[in-house]
Amino acid sequence: MNSKKPHTLPPSVIYCFFALGIISAIAFRAIIVFQRLEPSWVRPVWYVGVLGYMVFFLYRYYIAEKRKKAIENFQLIEKLKTNACLTDEDREVVIYLLSSIQKSPENVNYFIIFLLSILAIIADIYFALS
Repeated sequence: MNSKKPHTLPPSVIYCFFALGIISAIAFRAIIVFQRLEPSWVRPVWYVGVLGYMVFFLYRYYIAEKRKKAIENFQLIEKLKTNACLTDEDREVVIYLLSSIQKSPENVNYFIIFLLSILAIIADIYFALS
């Protein structure tokens, strides 16, 4: 059993990585515009998108691994399947897991990326037709 209890990161860290993900998403979709209006900016914008996504997805990997380790270290699935009583420590870990999911703006990030993708497609079609 792991004696170190997991905890959620401060909101400032969560929203900093959220912003990084959005900036990266915007960068990739803005390439369509820069390709048409200012081609010399395509490569720098591409690097912003790639490097931003590298850091963002490494952070998301860290969060996913942290959640999985908490579930495994405290044998939460096994305890729930056998209807075993949860200790106070187990309950704290379950609260961490649920709080981590609730505090994460990942669903908003996914939706914004979806909308930005639609706008990028519209921009590309517009530029192709003009």
